[in-house]
Amino acid sequence: MRIHWIGLGKIGLPMARHLHAAGHTLTAEDRQATRVELAQTAGLAVASGPQALSVAEAIFSSLPDDAALLAVAQHVARHAPAGTVYIDTSTVSPEASAEAAEGLQSAGVGYLRAAISGNSSMAEGAQLTVLASGPREVFEQMQPVLQCFAPTRFWLGDREQARLMKLVVNLMVAQTSAMLAEGLTLGRKGGLAWDDMWRVLAASAVASPLLKAKAVPLSARDFGATFTVAQMVKDLDLIVSAAAALHVPVVQTAATLQLMHAAIAQGDATQDYAAIIQVVERASGLAAHVSGDQ
Repeated sequence: MRIHWIGLGKIGLPMARHLHAAGHTLTAEDRQATRVELAQTAGLAVASGPQALSVAEAIFSSLPDDAALLAVAQHVARHAPAGTVYIDTSTVSPEASAEAAEGLQSAGVGYLRAAISGNSSMAEGAQLTVLASGPREVFEQMQPVLQCFAPTRFWLGDREQARLMKLVVNLMVAQTSAMLAEGLTLGRKGGLAWDDMWRVLAASAVASPLLKAKAVPLSARDFGATFTVAQMVKDLDLIVSAAAALHVPVVQTAATLQLMHAAIAQGDATQDYAAIIQVVERASGLAAHVSGDQ
């Protein structure tokens, strides 16, 4: 299939590489020159502009926010031929996605919302999950393509269900970090050894796949980012906004958003979102963890 990929971030670039490796004819673009260079180093052909869209059978995008989605969707609607499929994998608001859908439908472009669940490591390993909504026939048509980077795929409805489902997942991801922040700080303040807590948690009833994955770096106090505090703030803003529109009280999530803002204020914006552990520790009078700390 002839595919054009827009957006080569830490998750977008691995997905594009997997499609290229699977034998699809792929061109790619990004607004950042450094990401374009990485794509070229990976052997991807770089192209942009109306011509790149006009010859593609499918157009993918991996974008940072609502404004980027609306701009790209408008560009696709203007230049892609009727019958082209547009698949967006971004985390955006249901409202922006619905607005994009109107222009794409008028242009005769099939629009699949294919939100991605997973981090950059899972993208590299082609182990992402796709949360899809939009025309069911487009989802079925694109199954062999989506399988190149996502062995697990769900179709959730014909409109914006995928966007909301992604927010539900990320709400629970964020709340896991808040749970860890409070629980680990309570234990550490009371004299439990950091390593002991992680050994117990990883073998306990709360040992979700996410907690087990976080246990590897966090047991060593490594807050290097798989998903940054700043990125999580963006997603939590979307979650709180969606909840307000639906009149759902998300009290715990709103409190977690404030912890994320505190982490940014304390200089941790580019750290992993689990850095809110340090926010709660600081508020409890705990110094940075050192070897042998009890």
